[in-house]
Amino acid sequence: MKLLRNLYDWVLHWSKTPYGPIALFILAFAEASFFPIPPDALLIALVLGLQNKAFKFAAICLTGSVLGALLGYAIGHFLWWTPSNEFTGIANFFFINIPGFTEKAFYDIQKLYINYDFWIIFTAGFTPLPYKVITISSGAFNINILMFIIASIISRGARFFLVAALIWKFGPAIKEFIDKYFNWLAIAFTVMLIGGFVAIKYLF
Repeated sequence: MKLLRNLYDWVLHWSKTPYGPIALFILAFAEASFFPIPPDALLIALVLGLQNKAFKFAAICLTGSVLGALLGYAIGHFLWWTPSNEFTGIANFFFINIPGFTEKAFYDIQKLYINYDFWIIFTAGFTPLPYKVITISSGAFNINILMFIIASIISRGARFFLVAALIWKFGPAIKEFIDKYFNWLAIAFTVMLIGGFVAIKYLF
């Protein structure tokens, strides 16, 4: 936990430097494939400092995240399996060293893809679920890449632009609320959204 806290503090320090937007792009890119700290904290800090650039920062975050998601997909597609269909050394490295990325989580994702495909990608992109597990698993299980890209753009865009919009509208007053309740708000929004589509499917 101390290591993660130190990483978190290191991420936030970039908001006080001229390299904040570049750091945001790199962080969003890395988080989608291997880095444990999500980019939201740096996004919030940057928007608080320059509220008039809120949506520019959100766009930077979205671009980095989607490109990073494609890297994760490529890792799963090209580097995850040996010719005998066993895990490669890279796969085992992820299982050992990346928080939340276990063999069980990997195979659980495979089961979810059977029933939910687009929605499991969307949910992971918008909520606190570890997105890197989804991006790499999508490549490893040969999920349709066009669907993967569309789901990533919609979910990551909704997440980052929502955060930026709230800070832009309400300023520092909303920061504490987002920090405290973002996980629950994201989960509630996703449940309502998916529930709406399920209702439409059975009512019409």
